[in-house]
Parts: sequence; C-alpha cells; structure tokens
Amino acid sequence: MKKLSFALFVFILSLQISFSQNIIPQPKDYFGFVPGTDRNLFSYDQLVGYLKVVDENSDRLLLMEVGKSPMGKPMYIAFFSAPENLIRLDELKEINKKLAMDANLTEKERAGYIAEGKVFVMATLSMHSTEVAPSQSAPLTAYELCTTSDSEKLKWMKDVVYMMIPSHNPDGMDMVVNYYNSTVNTKYEGASLPGVYHKYVGHDNNRDFVILSQEDTKVIAKIYNTEWYPQVFVEKHQMGSTGPRYFVPPNHDPVAENIDEGIWTWAAIFGSNMSKDMASDGLAGVSSHYAFDDYWPGSTETCIWKNVIGFLTEAASANIASPVYIDPTELNVSGKGLAEYKKSVNMPMPWPGGEWKLGDIVDYELVSTESILKTAYNHKKEILKFRNDLCKKQVELGKTSAPYYYILPLEQHDKSELVRLVNLLKEHGVEVYSLEKEVYYGNIRFSKGDIVVPLSQAYRAFIKEVMEDQEYPVRHYTKGGDIIKPYDIASWSLPLHNGLKSYEIESPIPGLESSINIIEEKYNLNVERAESKYLLFSLDLNESYKIAFLSASLDMKPERITEELSLNGKTYPKGSFILQNKNNEIFNSFLSGNLSVAPVYLDKKPLSEKFEVPTIALVETYFHDMDAGWTRFVFDSYHIPYKILRPSDIQNVALSEYDVIVFPSTDKSQLLEGKRKQGDSYSVSTYDPKYTKGMEKEGLKKLMEYIHTGGNIVAWGQSTGLFEGMHTINIGAKETEEFNLPFMDISETLGKEGLYCPGSLVKMKMDKNSDITAGMPEECGIFYRGAPVFLTRPPYFDMDRKVLGTFPEKEILMSGYIEKEEELSNKAVMIWLKKGEGQMVLMGFNPQFRSSTSVTYKLLFNSLLLQ
Repeated sequence: MKKLSFALFVFILSLQISFSQNIIPQPKDYFGFVPGTDRNLFSYDQLVGYLKVVDENSDRLLLMEVGKSPMGKPMYIAFFSAPENLIRLDELKEINKKLAMDANLTEKERAGYIAEGKVFVMATLSMHSTEVAPSQSAPLTAYELCTTSDSEKLKWMKDVVYMMIPSHNPDGMDMVVNYYNSTVNTKYEGASLPGVYHKYVGHDNNRDFVILSQEDTKVIAKIYNTEWYPQVFVEKHQMGSTGPRYFVPPNHDPVAENIDEGIWTWAAIFGSNMSKDMASDGLAGVSSHYAFDDYWPGSTETCIWKNVIGFLTEAASANIASPVYIDPTELNVSGKGLAEYKKSVNMPMPWPGGEWKLGDIVDYELVSTESILKTAYNHKKEILKFRNDLCKKQVELGKTSAPYYYILPLEQHDKSELVRLVNLLKEHGVEVYSLEKEVYYGNIRFSKGDIVVPLSQAYRAFIKEVMEDQEYPVRHYTKGGDIIKPYDIASWSLPLHNGLKSYEIESPIPGLESSINIIEEKYNLNVERAESKYLLFSLDLNESYKIAFLSASLDMKPERITEELSLNGKTYPKGSFILQNKNNEIFNSFLSGNLSVAPVYLDKKPLSEKFEVPTIALVETYFHDMDAGWTRFVFDSYHIPYKILRPSDIQNVALSEYDVIVFPSTDKSQLLEGKRKQGDSYSVSTYDPKYTKGMEKEGLKKLMEYIHTGGNIVAWGQSTGLFEGMHTINIGAKETEEFNLPFMDISETLGKEGLYCPGSLVKMKMDKNSDITAGMPEECGIFYRGAPVFLTRPPYFDMDRKVLGTFPEKEILMSGYIEKEEELSNKAVMIWLKKGEGQMVLMGFNPQFRSSTSVTYKLLFNSLLLQ
C-alpha cells in the first residue's frame, strides 16, 4: 500500500511538472515568432508581459518591480533560481549584505553565511537600445530556466540566483523597436533612430554611474550599491559588425589601479569559461584582452569598485534585426589586443565571414549566459568567501594605509554642491560623517560641521577613486612606444568637478574617530528659519539659479540685486536673487522641497530689478546628439524653459522670438550641411535623409543676421566652429556686409605640435569684471578635450571681443592626462564677442559635461541671462 501511494505521488508530481511546463508558453507561441528571427522585434511591454506570464506559472521565477525609467516605465528584476531559494529571497539578501559589508564577521558566522548563501549573478541587458539582442534573447533564457529538466542546469539553480534586468533602458528599447518596425521592407530598413534612444542621454547612459543623474541609472546602481549586493555582474552589449563576433574578459590595459587584483582574476575566469563553452558550441570569433580597457568608472561596471566581480560582453551587431553580409575581406581589427584579424591567443577561433543575423547574436547570448551561471555554480564557496575577504581587506587598508580620510570643509564657495556630493556618496553606499568638534591636521584646522569620509570602509576603492585627483596610468604597446590611450575620459574627481575644496589625509588624526557622527538621513543645510521680509539667494550657489527659474515659473516674481551686497562680513555678488518671504505653508513647502542651503534672511529689500526669464532655443540635431541631451537634462533639472530647434528649422522660424540660441557641442558640418566632414571628404549618415538636413548657408546667414540685430548666442566645443571664417548678411533690402568675427580656433595647429588632452580637468583663470563670470571664483577647473583654443584679434567696425577665460602659464593639468600642456600656456578658452546689437559667448569646454561638471554651470547660466 505504501509503495502504491509513493507511485501515485510520483505520478501526480509528474503531471504537475508537465502541466506547469505546458502552461508556460514557448516564446514563439507568445510572440508569434522565435526571438532572434530576422526583422522581428518585440517591445518592452511585450517582453515584460511574457515574463509576467512565466512568473505566474513557474516557481523558478520571481518578477519584482524595482523602479521607474526616466519616462515612467516600470523596471524589473527577474529572479531565476530554485523554488526553495526564491521562497527565502529576503534571507539570502541579508546574507549578501553581511558578506559584502560586514568586516567583523567571526569565522563561524562567515562559514555559516557561505554555506547558506547563494551566488547572485546580476545581468543588465541592452542598455544601448540599438544593441537589441540581449533583451531579445531574454524570453528564451527565461523559458529554458523555468522549464528545463536538465539535471546540470537544475543543480546550477540550487546554488545560483540569476538576477536579470530584462531591459536596462526600457524607454530606448521602445523607441528603437518602434522606429525599426516602421522601416521594415522600406528603402531605409534599419536606418538609425533619429535622436537619442533615451529621454536625455542615449549612449551616454553608460557614462552615468558615478554621477547617478538619470532615473534608470539610479535604479540599477541601487541594486548593487545598497539593496541586493550581487557577487557577480555582467552588462550585455554589442559592437561593430566587421571585427570579432564576441568579446569576453579579461579586458585590455590600462586597468584601474585602485581595484583589487582578485577582481581582474575572477573576471578572467568567467571570460575564459565563456570562451571555452562558446567554442565547444561552435561559436567562432570570440575575443578577449581586446579593445576595451577598464580604467575609468562611470559605466555600469562601476560595481567593480564596490567589490563585485563585474565585466561586460560585446557581440558583433547585425543591422538592428536585419541580417548583414560580411565579406571575408571586410573583417578587420585595430587598436588594443589584436593587430591582425588572424588566429591568436586573444581570438583563438576567428569567424570566417558570411551572413550575420540577429539570431546568431541571440545564440551567442544564450550560451554566454549559461556559461556565467555554470561558473558561478562551480565556484560558489570561493566567490562568496572572496566577497567577504575583499570587504575585510578594504576596511583594513583604510585603517593601515594612506589616505585615511577625505575631509571637506563646511565652508565652501558653493555649499549647495557640498550637500549634493554628500548625498551622492550616501546613494553609492558610502558612509559619510560630520565633525562634531574642532580637530587639527598639522597646521590645518577643521571645524565642527566639516564632512569626513573615512576610507576604512568596504567601498574604499570607490571612495579613493572618485575623491582623489586622477593621474592616468601610462602604459605602452612596446617599451618606449606609443601610449595606450584612454578608452573614454581621464578625470572624474568629484571634489574637483564640483568645485569643492577637499583634503586628502595621509596620516591618522588622533581623536578623530570619536569626534565624528554618521550622517544617517538625507543631508541638508536648509535647517535654520528666521522671520524676515525677504530672502536672498547668493549667485555663488548653483542652487540659487534653480530657485530663481522655478519661482519665476510659479509667478513668485523673483528679482535680482543690482549691485554687490555686503552683509555680516560676507559679500553677495551683483545679480543674486531676491524673493519676498511669504512665510505661508505653500511657500515654506516650496523652500523645504527645493532648497538644501538656507537663504539669507533680510528685513530690508536691497536695490533690485525684476528677474527676466529669457526665451531660449536649444539647437539639437537628430544625430544621436548626446551633448544636447545632457543640456536638456540640466535645463530641466534647473527649471530653465527652452524650445528645441533642429538645424533645418533655422531657415524657416522667426529667430527674433528668442533672446538666446544655445548650440551644444556638435560637429560644424552636421549643423551646416547635415553630414560629417573628415578632411576634404564627407561621410553619408545612416539616417533617413529627412532627418539630416542642416541649416545650410542660408540658415547660417539668417543666424548671423539674428546676432547683428540683437540676438545672443551661447556655443561650446565643436559648435563654435560654425562662427569662424567669413560671413555675409543682408542689411536692409539692398545692402550686404561681409565680415569675420574677431577670433579663430588654433587647436589644430597646437595638435600638430603634440597637444593631446583626452577629457581631463584643466585650470582656467577668469576675468571677474564680467556678468558671465559672476558668482565664480577667480579660477576653476574645466572639463577639456584639447579643442578648441581661441585666438582673438583687434576688432573693427561694429564688433568687439573680450577674453573671459585663459589657461594659466603653467601647472595647467588638475586631474587626468595631457601631453605638451605648455602649448596651452596663457591661451584663451572662453571669449565674449559682439556683432552689431548682438552678443556671443563661446567656450572651448563643455560647461555641463555629462551633468558631471557643476563647477562650470554658472558660466552657462550667466551666459543665458546676458543682456
């Protein structure tokens, strides 16, 4: 009877398993096609819809909403694991935190957590939305993990929790999918999406993981910074079509010197296993130690500074979902790691060429993902132990090696940026403290309220990386040969980029530990309240501009003081903002919700005038114009109203409707002609031509007439080239005028002399006798890439010029890397020009670079307000 009961139990259980697998639809039945099929893509909502169906019918998946995208779409983690793990997910989450952050675990406690814990593998898919394959492969992975009866895979899921972010960029996914579907079976099938595939920043969403400015970045970073503490992380990308088929770690030099060697070793283990497993499945063209360095933080793999074994993969792209044919003669490599497209240790099985489809990429994604899960399973105990080993090691390094602390004085030129930095560090999972009494470090006195960041923390590597000045680790391809140049930028120092004074403490300060208190809540200096008739917001603070623009939009009638004001030993610049203190519930709520630094309370109103909000046009091309996107983000963050103009609009709109027209950094030939010029030749874009029209000569002529008759222009970076050279305008019905504005860009000449600056922070001295530099110190850092460099000349007729910012004579580099910096000595990098009734401000640097250079925001804001 007992045997019969057991047999009946097994039969019922097999029916349950069979039923469960039957009611989980195969992806091809749910979507109407097999994911990866040529010219077929599903949307984000369809992807999530499928995962919800699987979640409802499988005990191996738990779908959890974790936040919203910039455009309000829900974002999810899909947890895949054995049912018994998903039931105790909260307990496993706490184990992750203990191993990641607790350096004081006893050996017994640690052994227990390692035995009970699981390896959490986090994967973010298709953050760059034209790189569609990772997200398109997600349903196939989900179906396999939730229905498989493969004993090996079931073993993996006993010890591994796979955390899939089905789309890192839901907004961009739908933009790309919808646009691609509209082009299928047309002449422009697979054409580039006009605009950025994101609300703001497009491809630069993978440059935001230090600043955490975008909502989707915040969602992803929170998962590994302060919520789930996964031990392994992979970001799934795609690359160009004519090189290797796939990239796996290890990366190429240079690598970040603050990262523990174990991170690189573990990444190499995962990469080596991927390469082996993909070759075993006949997937050719897998490369490693090629192209991609791992020196700079800012990408999603910023997690490696948080002791996560993090890496990326890169697959060769098709034309979105349309197949491409790659002739063998077109296969090529260049740069780091591979000099020839030949069999080598970095690409042991080259792909021979031929047709390359979305389905091929999906195959590579499926095999690489399973390889990662298998490696995590095979090394479960070692990986969990390694995470806590690193925690202990970093905490001990912070106690025994310099630097020991970073201390930021409370008294800063811009306290609002200090508040922002403290809260950013806390968002990163860093412990930040406030000094409770006076202490000394040599001859330096630190006061109550100063900010202290100890390095004896689990995230020591990250703290040091973002708080120190950067010095690029120069490496060469051969001894004495060419340097290996940075993949992206060379500076990201948070104090320098935000204009804050910070001290790196090289030896312990006796008594400091007992003199600090941790900042638990959101940091805020807007705590004092006083009765007064008026509130003064100093031009020294970036935040004051936000208050001014927002209050104007709410009809609170802000004003600006018309002369410098001295009060209680402090000077407030001309142009600082004034609001009447209404001191009611709505007004106080407005202040508490938007202000982090207390205003100055005044009983008497100083001389002031109405704050006039200018009408602003922002010129943005359709060419994935990320710098314009970042500008939109900064404007929206500061409540600055604007309207988008496309270059082709300039011929047709009444420019006189705008007080100022803003040109973010964009290639001159794209603005003027709608195509990129390289030397004497042009490259035709991959966009539908209706999106590529430039302003053309007539538009440029109209723009110069706008300036002549009183319009203002603000431009930086590449866009400044638009205004160089000969211009012609109409004056009245019959008269024309030819002129050259009194400046030129000499950066090309300096480059030939050896100037090279790959995105570094350099020093600029300012002329303080200008409204444009109001609220700024006499010198500051600017984010600079070696061009442009301005040379002005004496003007004639109705033109004028003034140099507002110059490089110093020497010691120009503040953070990053530069060659032949002496070529910049005493040269101009920011100028003011006048033509007729109009004015121009030209900057050789991006004042809002990736929302990471608040030190120069005021130069942009003041330029907008120029009268």
